Parts: sequence; structure tokens; C-alpha cells
Amino acid sequence: MAVRFAFYGRVSTEDNQDPEASRAWQLSRARALIGPRDGRIVMEFFDVDRSRSIPWPRRPQAAALIEELKDPSRGFDAVVIGEPHRAFYGNQYSLTFPLFEHFGVPLWVPEVGGAIDPANEAHDMIMGVFGGLSKGERNRIKLRVRAAMGAITATEGRYLGGRPPYGYELVDAGPHPNPAKAADGKRLKRLEPHPAHALVVKWIFAQFINGRGIFDIAEDLTRQGVPSPSASDPARNRHRCQIAWSKSAVRVVITNPRYTGRQVWNKQRKDEVLLDIDDVALGHTTKMRWNDRDAWIWSEHQVHQPLVTVEDFERARQILASRGHGRATHKPHHTRTRRPYVFRGVLFCGYCGRRMQGNWNNDQAYYRCRFPQEYALANKIDHPKVVYLREAEILKPLDEWLLTAFAPGRIESTIKALAAQALDPLQSAKADITKKLAACDRRLDQYRAALEAGADPAEVTKWINQVQNERARYESDLRATPSAQGLNPQDIADLLRRLGDLAQVAATADPDDKAEIYRGLGLKMTYYPQKRLVEAQVIPDPHMCKWFVSEGGLEPPCPVKGTSTSS
Repeated sequence: MAVRFAFYGRVSTEDNQDPEASRAWQLSRARALIGPRDGRIVMEFFDVDRSRSIPWPRRPQAAALIEELKDPSRGFDAVVIGEPHRAFYGNQYSLTFPLFEHFGVPLWVPEVGGAIDPANEAHDMIMGVFGGLSKGERNRIKLRVRAAMGAITATEGRYLGGRPPYGYELVDAGPHPNPAKAADGKRLKRLEPHPAHALVVKWIFAQFINGRGIFDIAEDLTRQGVPSPSASDPARNRHRCQIAWSKSAVRVVITNPRYTGRQVWNKQRKDEVLLDIDDVALGHTTKMRWNDRDAWIWSEHQVHQPLVTVEDFERARQILASRGHGRATHKPHHTRTRRPYVFRGVLFCGYCGRRMQGNWNNDQAYYRCRFPQEYALANKIDHPKVVYLREAEILKPLDEWLLTAFAPGRIESTIKALAAQALDPLQSAKADITKKLAACDRRLDQYRAALEAGADPAEVTKWINQVQNERARYESDLRATPSAQGLNPQDIADLLRRLGDLAQVAATADPDDKAEIYRGLGLKMTYYPQKRLVEAQVIPDPHMCKWFVSEGGLEPPCPVKGTSTSS
């Protein structure tokens, strides 16, 4: 009787490999292993664009395979992996294999010639070694690549990719020196001054060196109608508001050493930090961090036309450092005390929708939204220059409402309100995958029609195979998406009791603790200065149930009112 196998594989784009080619050779190794035992692969799980350092529960296809293991009616008898180097990294094998053992599903790998024997110490040692080798291989690749990029920057000043700095544009610099990449049509690029943006960069440096502040320069550029860097390249900056020049945009220009004509690399690095220090098995996440200036690698010579001299760049850097951005020297013994703001992160401006910032004044906590007139004009918002709100004016009314809103006598009426408003985010995820599957089916119909109409069979077959592989991935994603489940009254009652307990604690908590409690409640507040009104919402996670509140209780849509200072 043939043994039914599920296949698992993985490929990362960091390896510069074609996913289909990688999948093919991993499948080939798996079939060579199970073929003599009359095995056949009936299901495939293949992760694309997922680093080997990511644990199995955070890889979509690996997570789907784990879910299949839990199903007693699963459609396979065993699992085969063609390349353990691709599947396991570090201690991932020791964290994953117990699941196979628990559910009674054999795991086959070529390195042991068949199924892994849980009682065989040699098998366990071999798989542990492969995990260590996989981690070592990845680290060696990382070190080699970084060393090569550093050498290329220092000796050749080659442009290594990424977005060109504002003020420059990319132009062709000839064929790629790597023969294989040149054969693929890849070419080198270099920086050339942009005819308009380069003048703006020169103007910014001149104004800053002559004594103008960053904020003043940003306002002046917006007032003159000069498009900001994100607005100058909107196709690649859809994630930015593009409304006006910001202080940070001007600061980035002033501190970018590439305007001196030198290529500079290693200004930032990728650090892997634990996702959860209390659960190491979740693995790491990547954080971008700035390197010290001493770690930057500069090209030995100018490699593109400079927009400022080295002297002017250093002078601008010294001016910026002298304006209070470094450690204070006049009071070395003084350390600034962090102020307690109970509404930090949960209070928003009703004019522009941005979070209001804490501001300590006259020994009291205030919140403000500073929005220069030029920004408001650029975004067509009638926004005062500064909006202020005193914390004490809304703190007591809010706590009183929370105690009333989650009182035991209100649970029944609140259950009805929440049950009608409960949203299930899984519904939209499943709907999106279903749409993608339907699109794949339409493309398959079109390709088959083209084949019948006389199109090149080899080319059309290639298209069909690509879509079928794509469709298989979507089907796996759909199986891995948990079924939608709505809130039942008991769930809501339990949720309200927990929120009520938090509300009781919040009434007497310290300011720092209050801030954490409000975030735990899912509190969001919006201040409308023109109405002298604060609107509060409680959005409990994970069900996003929402309602408006007032001083009297939970009768929507009357918001909580608080007196405020003039904006």
C-alpha cells in the first residue's frame, strides 16, 4: 500500500534563487527518498520569501502544515523534507519535531535515509547538527556580503542600490562587472544631480549655515510651493502623507554625507532582537538601527558630482550638534525626569487626526497639537497653529464614566449593543483569498481558450503551471485561516467584567499605571476644540467592538464633554 506524504520546503529571496527551481530540486530529493518505499506526495507546503531564521509558527505554509498535523482526518500519512538546511535553523528542529512525535506522524529526511526515529540518539544528533550548520551558513553569507559591500564602497564607490537621495537621480553607468548579472541585462547605476531638486538641496544648506532653523526652512519651502521629497516621488511614497516639508525631511538632507560626492555605506544595520523575551521560541524580528559615525564606510574618492563641499557639510553638522541635540554640558549632574501623561498615545486631535503630544506646563500635564499654518494650507485643513488641552479637565469625568459604563447592572444592555457591532476580521481575510482564487480560475480559463485557439502550447503550458502553483498557495492559505467565529453573549459578558475590573483599578491608579490601563481598555479619545468637546471610544481587542460614551453612561452617540482651554 502506497504511503501518502506531505512535502515541506522553503526558499528565501535572500539566496537569490528562483523559487520554482528551488522547489523543483527539493521535491526531486524528497521523491528520490520515498520512491523506493512506494511513497507518493499528495500535499505540498512551500514557503516563499521567508528567512530560515523565522520559526515554523510564523511561516505561513509551515504553520498550515502544523495545523494539518492536528487534524485526525489529515490527507497524508507522513511528511518528507527534501533539504533540512532549508527547513530547520538553530534549535527549530528540537522545537518542532515533538509535534510530529505527539501526533504520530513520521518525518522523513534524506540525511537519515528515511523516517527519523525519536529513540535514536544518532538521528537526534544529526538533525541538531544540521540546524547549527544552517545557522552558521547564514551567518557566513551575511559576513561575506557585508565585507564585499564595504570593500566595493571604499575602493570603487559603486552605487549599491536603494533610493537615490533627494537632489539626485539615477543614470546608467555601463554593464555590470559580474558576468552572470551582465548576461541577465543588469547594469550599474550612478548618481547625477537632479536639475531642480539639486538646487533645493544647495539652498537648504546655505540657509542653515547662515543661521536659519530647520523648522523655519521647512515652513519656507512649503510656503514657496516646493514639493517635499515624498511628493516629488509619489509612486514610491504612498505610505507618506506628502502634504508639506517636515522638519525631519530637512534634517535628513543636512545630515546626508552623500551630498559631498562620496559614496557612504553602513550608516544603518539590521539587528535581530527577540520578538518576546518571555517566549524565546517565537524567534527574532529585524530592527533597523543607526551605526556610530565611526562605523560608516566612505569611498576613498568622489564618485559623483557633489552638491556641497565637505567643509560646508561639516560646518552644518557642527551647527546642528551645537543646537542642543547632544548631552547638556552646563548641568552634567542633571538628568531629565520623564513626565507622567495618563493619555499618552490615546488622545487625538479632531482637526488633523494626529496623536496629541504631552506638554508639561506650570506643573500640570497638557496635550498639544502643533500644526504650522503652511502645513494646514498644504493639506487644506482649517487648523489652529497650536491646540491645547489640560489633562485634569477630562480625567475625572472619564473615570466616572468608566465606572458607570461597566457597572454590573449595565452588562445586559451592553451585551446587546456589542453583539450587534462585533466584527470578525477573519471574514475579510477569507474573502480576499477567495477573490484571488477566482482570479486564478479566470486566468486558467483564458489560457485554455488561448491554447484551443492555436497559441504556442509550450508557452501557454508554462503560464498554466505558474497559475496552478499560485492557486495551490492560495488554497493552503485558505486552509490555514481559522474559521470565523462570532461573539456569543457569555464571551461579551466575560469581556465586560474584565474591562470593568480595569476601570475600577484605573480610578485610583498612579498616572503611569493609568496610561497602561487605558491602553488595555482600548480607549481612544478625540478632542474637538471648536466644539469644546472630547469624544471617547472603547475598542476592546480583539473584537473591535465600539461605542460612544458620555458623562451619563453608554447612550450613543453623546460624547463625553470636557471643558478646555481656548485653542
